[in-house]
Amino acid sequence: MSAATLAQDLRRELTAVAEPGRAAPMQAYAKSAMPCLGVTAVPLRKVCREVFGAIDLPTAAAWRRAVLGHWRGARYREERYGAIELTGVKRFDRFQDMAALPMYEEMIVTGAWWDLVDGIAGHRLGLLLHRFPREMRKEMLAWSRSDDLWKRRSAILCQLTFKKTTDLDLLYATIEPALPSKEFFLRKAIGWALRQYAWTDPKEVRRYVREHEKELSPLSKREALKHA
Repeated sequence: MSAATLAQDLRRELTAVAEPGRAAPMQAYAKSAMPCLGVTAVPLRKVCREVFGAIDLPTAAAWRRAVLGHWRGARYREERYGAIELTGVKRFDRFQDMAALPMYEEMIVTGAWWDLVDGIAGHRLGLLLHRFPREMRKEMLAWSRSDDLWKRRSAILCQLTFKKTTDLDLLYATIEPALPSKEFFLRKAIGWALRQYAWTDPKEVRRYVREHEKELSPLSKREALKHA
C-alpha cells in the first residue's frame, strides 16, 4: 500500500465516523486554520488502529515517509492527529531512533499548537531521550534556546513521563532560558513540567520554586505547586 493510498484510506474512514456538528466547535477550540471533520479521540484512535493495522512498512525510512505524507498532505486536523498516532504504532517501535528526530522536529515546528505538539514532546521525544540520553540531552539543550517557541516548549516537556528517572539537571537547564519569557505557552510548560515531577518529589519542587521565586511567573508557580 502506498503512502498516498494509506492517506486516502484514513481520510475516508475518518469521514465515515465524523460528526459534522462537532467540526466547527473543535476547530474553534483548537484555534485551527485547518478545518476539522468532527471526529473525537476515541473513534479517531479506533479508525487509526484499523487502518494502520493493515499496513506493512518494512523500513524506518518507509515509516517516516508515511508519517510525513499524512502530516504534509492533511486537509483536516484529524489527519494530523492520525499522523501522530502512526508514530506510536507498537510494531514500528524499532524505528524510534535518532533518525526520527528531524521528523518530529518538522511536526512540532509546522504543527505549532499545543494539541499537536504536546503529545509528540511528552511521548515521542521522551522515548528518544530514554533510549539515547546523551544525544537527546544535547539536542534538547539546543532546542531550549531555539528561536522557535514550540521547540522550546517541547524541550521543557520531554520528561513528563519520567517520574523517578527525571534528569533534574536537564529539566532545570531547559527551563532556565524560558524564565524571562512572557509567553504563555512557555510559562505553562514550566509549571506543568514541575507539577508533574512534584508527584515524585514535592519537596524538591517546593525548593526549586522558593529558589526561583523572583524569576518564575505567577502562572508557573501556581501550576508547579498544585501537587506540592
